Amino acid sequence: MKAFIAECIGTFALVFCGTGAIVINDVSDGMVTHPGVAITFGLIVMVMIYAFRSTSGAHINPAVTLAFSLTDRFDRKQVIGYIVAQIIGAFIASFLLRLLFPEHLTLGMTVPSGSWYQTFILEIILTFLLMIVILFVSQNRSIDHFTGLAVGGTVLLEALFAGPITGASMNPARSISPAVVSGQIDALWIYLLAPVIGACLASFTWRGFSSDPMTDAKNI
Repeated sequence: MKAFIAECIGTFALVFCGTGAIVINDVSDGMVTHPGVAITFGLIVMVMIYAFRSTSGAHINPAVTLAFSLTDRFDRKQVIGYIVAQIIGAFIASFLLRLLFPEHLTLGMTVPSGSWYQTFILEIILTFLLMIVILFVSQNRSIDHFTGLAVGGTVLLEALFAGPITGASMNPARSISPAVVSGQIDALWIYLLAPVIGACLASFTWRGFSSDPMTDAKNI
């Protein structure tokens, strides 16, 4: 139960601070700026990892949880509980932002700025790279204490360059709650499916590397 609560709080913080930065940037005539939004997402992911990694692993992302379930590093029996907790946390954040900023129409939702397939492919690649960092950094005992910094830095980097095109979701929970609460779900399927595909591809890639005796030896 502590793990589920940690996932709920962590995902709440991610959505509240991340999408909240987008909302506040809009209502303040761009005071936060796009780099500021990207930094906010990166920092909140980083600090939530350091806060809750020892309790739940700090997935705060259904795609990450599903990808971990394809490895031997996570109990598959907890997948549903983790995802439910993450989505609950995300919806609490979006409902609170709706209460605080009722005039805002989109609540920081992710929307493609170009074609659907452009965003779909980009989200797969972005999430693949994010999950690769999560898996490889967190497995190496000599550098795993840098996991929060590495993962948060990856989120910041990808949000900086891809945010204007896709919104740089990489996280179904981050996208589903503002879309549903704002009542605009036309493009939501992209942000539910593409991150899961990208994260799962990363797990298969990690498993391929982990089966290499030379890689295993380097991680001892």
